[in-house]
Amino acid sequence: MRQLPFTKMHGTGNDFIVLDALEHSLPDRSELAKQMCSRRFAVGADQFIIICPSEKAQYLMEIYNPDGSQVEMCGNALRAVALYIRHRKNDPSETLAIETAGGITYAEFEGDQVKINMGAPSFAPQNIGLTNNSEMIGTEFNFTDDIQRTITCVSMGNPHCVQFVDSTKNCPLESEGPIIENHSLFANRTNVEFIEILSKDEINMRVWERGTGETLACGSGACGAVAAAIKNNLTNSTVKVNLLGGILSITWDKADNCIYMTGPATFVFDGVWQINE
Repeated sequence: MRQLPFTKMHGTGNDFIVLDALEHSLPDRSELAKQMCSRRFAVGADQFIIICPSEKAQYLMEIYNPDGSQVEMCGNALRAVALYIRHRKNDPSETLAIETAGGITYAEFEGDQVKINMGAPSFAPQNIGLTNNSEMIGTEFNFTDDIQRTITCVSMGNPHCVQFVDSTKNCPLESEGPIIENHSLFANRTNVEFIEILSKDEINMRVWERGTGETLACGSGACGAVAAAIKNNLTNSTVKVNLLGGILSITWDKADNCIYMTGPATFVFDGVWQINE
């Protein structure tokens, strides 16, 4: 029996199991994610995060969903990992370079907030994984005979399908989220965002995350949502995003074409998971 230390963290209610693999090996990571992320039978989390050595940056972040699938990017997890590295690994770097499967990102600390350079948004179909090979910006699409929606698809290192609704409280997230996530339009499935425009500077957002379901927040989704809103001339370049778990500030800086996400991250508790080897 081996004892595996872990840390539970969250970013605006998007919760994670964080494991340090910088100096230790781990067993089957996909299977471990499925076991530990179970809400009622284990620790429970939206995603399973592993911090590893990187050959391209200072650190590598691996991300697994509760169903065991590995994904490219998670903005809220990046803030949590940056906080973990600063306080648990005693890394004093002013800027942390963190590699993900979606590219290298950069984290900075602004008081008790973490600011992440999420890179440039892309509306190119090949980057999103669209099977129709055409941009979808304010495009009407029939997901089923009964579900025709106007959508904007964008990549933030991972795929997002954004639609604007009158109210996030009454949007059909639970019924339509899984249908859109798994539609054949998306070669690698997609995250689904439902956005309510409050003003040029503020939006409400709910999200159906690929491989997880509804979560209280999605950092890359907030970035994708703001990129979509700006692309459709609905908001200014800096937007307050109200999520079920808290607030993020998102800025699309046209000078470098990068999107910056600023928000909190929090330690919840430390624990030990026992595994048979």
